[in-house]
Amino acid sequence: MTQPASPPAFEGHRAAAAWHDGDPAPPRGAVAAIGNFDGVHRGHRHLLDATLAQARRLGRPAAILTFEPHPRDFFRPGAGSFRLTPEPVKQKILGAFGIDLVFVKRFDGGLAGTDARTFVMEILRGQLGLRAAVIGGDFHFGRGRTGTPALLADFGREAGIDVHVQEMVQGRGASISSSRIREALAAGDIAAAEELLGYRWFVEGEVRHGEKIGRTLGFPTANLALPASCGLRHGIYAVRAAVAPGVVHAGVASFGRRPTFDDGAPLFETHLFDFAGDLYGRRIEVELLDWIRPEEKFASAEALVAAMGRDAERARAIAAHPRPALSLIG
Repeated sequence: MTQPASPPAFEGHRAAAAWHDGDPAPPRGAVAAIGNFDGVHRGHRHLLDATLAQARRLGRPAAILTFEPHPRDFFRPGAGSFRLTPEPVKQKILGAFGIDLVFVKRFDGGLAGTDARTFVMEILRGQLGLRAAVIGGDFHFGRGRTGTPALLADFGREAGIDVHVQEMVQGRGASISSSRIREALAAGDIAAAEELLGYRWFVEGEVRHGEKIGRTLGFPTANLALPASCGLRHGIYAVRAAVAPGVVHAGVASFGRRPTFDDGAPLFETHLFDFAGDLYGRRIEVELLDWIRPEEKFASAEALVAAMGRDAERARAIAAHPRPALSLIG
């Protein structure tokens, strides 16, 4: 089995192992939840808990079956959907919650055109050898999304696969969904996103060289280039960053186009408190604690520095007394 692509430079949690199309045959007999699991949010963990319980009962590996690219991206190429958890991040989170293995099926024209019965017989039974499958009550599959939970249960009995259907989990009066979390992050509502996820949302990436403007202003930053589709609201955030095994620093981050200077491509720039060192080329993880203010264009560098000082003071206060929440960094 392959390991997740681009793994972090440190292991705060064990990432789930991954199997991709083209890899040697995976271990057979797993219990697998099926879905995209973008965000691995509280609604998803209802399925994870059921998967883990069935896997333990049967003495089998606990697995996830997911799809890359996301079917939405396949059917709408170029749309640039906001992914809450790119594949390696998703595998790390799933591992933290106890999942052993992630089956990553390539979503292409062939899979999109596979009818529901063939999907069960040739993929779930033949290729993956599942012992049991766990799905949500709104799960659809197969060509034209014609497969339903009831149909999966029928085909599962024929294929020797137990099928367990779990109802959706409610949050703030509505079903918990990845789209609601994207909306919260797009609004800068970190508390709402955190509540729906059940943990602090974080980004990871390799620290890249920038224009070093922050250094000249007295606020050196570790710069991450997030995917162009990232829908996080541009602005200033209080954060915590894991920079090495067990080494976590509070900080203040800016995500945006730097309108005071160049109004360029969006960049995630993090100033770490009480840190001195070179992070270029290293992978770090940065979790968002709270929103501070929108991105602004200042009349001068001096005005910007004054605002950055206030932002840093506010971020230190937030980091000193953060909302209780599950942290998956470090």
